[in-house]
Amino acid sequence: MGTQESDEQARGTGRRALLGAAVLGAGGAVLGLSGTAGAAGAGYAGGVKSLPKPTIIGHRGASGYRPEHTLAAYQLALDMGADIVEAGDLVPTKDGHLVCRHEPEIGGTTDVADHPEFAGRKTTKLLDGVSVTGWFTEDFTLAELKTLRAIERIPANRPHNSLYDGRFEIPTFEEVLRWQEEQTRKRGKQVWIYPEIKHPTYFRKLGLGLEERIAKVLRKYGRHKWNSPVIVQSFEPTSVQRLHKLIDNPLVVLLSGASTRPYDFVDSGDPRTVADLIKPAGLREIASYAQGIGPTLDLIIPKDASGKLTTPTTLVADAHKVGLVLHAWTLRNENPFLPADFRKGTDADAYGDVFGAYQTYFATGIDGVFTDQPDTGLLAREDFVNS
Repeated sequence: MGTQESDEQARGTGRRALLGAAVLGAGGAVLGLSGTAGAAGAGYAGGVKSLPKPTIIGHRGASGYRPEHTLAAYQLALDMGADIVEAGDLVPTKDGHLVCRHEPEIGGTTDVADHPEFAGRKTTKLLDGVSVTGWFTEDFTLAELKTLRAIERIPANRPHNSLYDGRFEIPTFEEVLRWQEEQTRKRGKQVWIYPEIKHPTYFRKLGLGLEERIAKVLRKYGRHKWNSPVIVQSFEPTSVQRLHKLIDNPLVVLLSGASTRPYDFVDSGDPRTVADLIKPAGLREIASYAQGIGPTLDLIIPKDASGKLTTPTTLVADAHKVGLVLHAWTLRNENPFLPADFRKGTDADAYGDVFGAYQTYFATGIDGVFTDQPDTGLLAREDFVNS
């Protein structure tokens, strides 16, 4: 990073402009590759392609159709037309590599339980204050993890995804960056990714600081700049603040339920909750080091005790007032994940009226949404913008 505060402020303004452009839609310029589309680590010149608003983000890839956080899921999301692919919930290996898994515990997302050679690795740990039993990435070398294969995390809701159990390996973040570069070249347009660093306080205490590791990898591939097509997110505000000092990428603070506290706040004794962070003062503070927020959909439109939607909050307008964009999470097609207003029947794997749900959330003015089924999101956006 630069040595002068004015330079840092200029970079921050650039990052905010970039992320804002990515969600402005028709008439908004998304910065694109200059010259040939495949220049490794190339920056953006501007105006090559616009990402429409609301932006459709493939949540852990097209995880409604393939086991999440596999190159197959990322590829399918891209093939379906997702504007951005959430390629990487990043957790470390024992030997310091970053790999893509939803959580460090991999018993539910890999076939590790079927490997007798790793039976002794099963253990119980305190993960962000919660007792978790299973197998953890930080207890495996990368070579060992590469012997495992991904499985469907929620087979009760997605039995069709179980067809692909055992087929795909665990990708590293470096493999994702090389995939991004390859797909950019093949498609002649810039591919965007949206990695998340997971449980940074937990891993820092293990001597496996994530922020420095992702910064090192992004710098290696020349994708650490304000105009790089990599948006980095975290649920821990202090982690995003640390990233702000290490890289110039667009940054996003993820926000869970209003009554929850980010774990870095719990660990440091900061009494604030998410409800405090989404007040105007909290949003202004976030805007000083990040360019966007990733709120749960319940912060946009709360639900009542029966699971039905109530009145939208002022969060969208409040965030926009301080220059923050909102990428909300997560829309899924299956009944259990939809507000009660939009469920059809009671089958756990049946689709509800997800198009109705999209229209309701889009109408609040959100800038983008994470979705497990990018094709559905794109159709819903088409309906919305043409209505």
